[in-house]
Amino acid sequence: MKFINATTCQWKHAIGEDGPKPDPDPAPNRLLSLEQWHAVRAHWPKDVPVAIEFPNDADIHQLAPDLERIALIVLDFPKWTDGRAYSQAHILRSRFKFTGAIRARGEVLVDMMQLLARTGFDEAVMRGDQSQAAAQKALDLFAPVGFYQGDVGETRPWFQRSAA
Repeated sequence: MKFINATTCQWKHAIGEDGPKPDPDPAPNRLLSLEQWHAVRAHWPKDVPVAIEFPNDADIHQLAPDLERIALIVLDFPKWTDGRAYSQAHILRSRFKFTGAIRARGEVLVDMMQLLARTGFDEAVMRGDQSQAAAQKALDLFAPVGFYQGDVGETRPWFQRSAA
């Protein structure tokens, strides 16, 4: 898991004088809202990577036609108890075979690290009061042994892996 500092991230919003630009010009390392992406997707060059902020209450299937053009999808956790972004990440990895980065942001806590990794997240912007060292320790806790159940990285349960 890569821990991202929101202020030093390479992906930048398309901001104008009055806030987010409704139809930003293509540029490398653009981080667009879903609305901005819908406004520019028809003329966005295929060779210019783009990142999309995707709300957790929207249907992830609407990104399916564009996944080859998207380098990063940012999924939101508005509350740490709201797990819809886990399902979105799982669908992106298992059903759509998305190979780009998936980032968690919002109320991202140390306690969520294991499930974030198991559902397909690569990156996290943790809540300000959370420790990156504790998050890494949580990720490393089961690394030598693994989990009994399958996940997006290893779909077979433990007993089938040990027999093979």
